[in-house]
Amino acid sequence: MTNKRNDKKKTSSGGLDLGIGGILKGLGDLVEKLEEISESGGSLSKTGEIGGDGGQVKGIYGFTVKVGLDGDKPRVEPFGNLRKDAKSGHTVVQETREPLVDVFEEDDHILVVAEMPGISAGDIRVEVEEDLLTIAAAHGDKKYQKEVLLPESIPQKNVEWSCHSGVLEIKCRRTKA
Repeated sequence: MTNKRNDKKKTSSGGLDLGIGGILKGLGDLVEKLEEISESGGSLSKTGEIGGDGGQVKGIYGFTVKVGLDGDKPRVEPFGNLRKDAKSGHTVVQETREPLVDVFEEDDHILVVAEMPGISAGDIRVEVEEDLLTIAAAHGDKKYQKEVLLPESIPQKNVEWSCHSGVLEIKCRRTKA
C-alpha cells in the first residue's frame, strides 16, 4: 500500500507537483487558457484533482463566462483571492477576495450586484469617482474589494445601495441629459 501524501505527482508541464503551489499554478494556467479561448473561439476540456495541505487551503477561485446578446465575444471574468504576481509570474493567494459582480444597464439607472458571503450592510464601503465604482467590505477574516468600470460617469449622490444575506445591490441613477 502506498502513502499518497508522499507520492510525487506529474504536472501537465512535465515537472513535479509537490503541493499547493502546483494547484495554484494549474488554476492560473486554466484562467489564461479560458481567456485565450474566449478571444479566438474553440473549446477546452481539462480535468484534475485538487487537494490541500490537511484542508488548510485558503484559496478561493472561480470564473464566469459572459456572452452579450449583441454578438460580442465571450468574456472570462475571474473572482476569488488567487492572482498572478506580475513580477514572478507565480499564482499567489491574497488576503482580499474579489467578489463575483454583475452589471445591468437599465434606462434610468445602472444596477451592480456583488456576491460577498459573510458580509452585512455595516461592513461595506461604496464609492464612485466619475465612472469608477469601488466596493470594499470586511468582516472578520472575510475581506472583499472590487473596482468596476461603469458605462458612464455617475455622481456619488446618485448612488444608493442595500445588502441582504451577503448580496450587495448598488443602484446608480443616471443623470438626465
